[in-house]
Amino acid sequence: MSKDQYFCFAVGVGSQSKGGEWLEVFYPMPLHQPGEALVTGLCAAFDLDAGNHALQLQSEQLAGLATVLRDAGYAEQAELTESLADSTQPLAMVLLASDSDPQSVPEAYLKLHLISQRLCKPHGVNLNGIFGLLPNNAWTNQGAIDLRELPTKQLQARCKGEVISVFSVDKFPRLTDYVVPKGVRIADTARVRLGAYLGAGTTIMHEGFVNFNAGTIGPGMIEGRISSGVVVGAGSDLGGGCSTMGTLSGGNQVVISIGEECLIGANAGVNISLGDRCTIEAGLYLTAGSVVTVLDDHGNSVSKCKARDLSGKSDLLFLRNSLSGRVECRTNRSAIELNTELHAHN
Repeated sequence: MSKDQYFCFAVGVGSQSKGGEWLEVFYPMPLHQPGEALVTGLCAAFDLDAGNHALQLQSEQLAGLATVLRDAGYAEQAELTESLADSTQPLAMVLLASDSDPQSVPEAYLKLHLISQRLCKPHGVNLNGIFGLLPNNAWTNQGAIDLRELPTKQLQARCKGEVISVFSVDKFPRLTDYVVPKGVRIADTARVRLGAYLGAGTTIMHEGFVNFNAGTIGPGMIEGRISSGVVVGAGSDLGGGCSTMGTLSGGNQVVISIGEECLIGANAGVNISLGDRCTIEAGLYLTAGSVVTVLDDHGNSVSKCKARDLSGKSDLLFLRNSLSGRVECRTNRSAIELNTELHAHN
């Protein structure tokens, strides 16, 4: 692999356990596909081979790293690197020649940053094995804390008249502690994980949820659940309490996507892909195995099929017949249109 094909590079500030294990890393300015001059300079300065590397930097190495960045034309990143000289937290440098399975916490966090900073789309980054790699941390008002160290730190804080507030115990932190995407609204930041992709114009309401490696192209109104792996197209609306089945649900390996200008009604759900301009009636959960009666434009039954046979097709309306209870599909003649004023988040 030539040096101009390298996958990514970043310098970050992280936190570690008392035993020196990485808990998390914050990357303010990662580079996707860094230039050949930078890669050559880094390999020479740090004596690196052509593989993937995650290093813990020492403060005395920062000046040399800044020089390499500046000489390669990355003045902004060089200035940021110099500003880390006074950091009391551990520093990480990651240079990935290829997008192979992540092998360390710094690598995993860098890949999550690439998605959330819109440098890569969901499914555009290899996250294989990330669950086994990331530690389960206590996420607090004092940052990430190793769960084994939490009781001692809570007692120490109490003795000082302070309280450590634990917001969550999880492998993934909330997005906005690391990245605040431009042009979005998030009513409850605890419900969006790092590794979510939020396109400009996206609104996440209080009950909306977005998992890692998932998200919206934007604009869109999200009042339901976007599960891991699911991507929602521009102009779509996920109603309150609705659900999209992700690749983590029940071992499901099928990647679900929602097309443009779709509407999933309140408390509805789906585990097939939708094309553009599709609607699912409120309260209807459409599984891949649901038997669907297909109707013509006059309301006459044409055929029956499994919902998976309609996956990815556009201009469909799915509803449950209130008299017979059967699931029906007909041509969607009332595709939604989002309120542009609600989704212009300047």
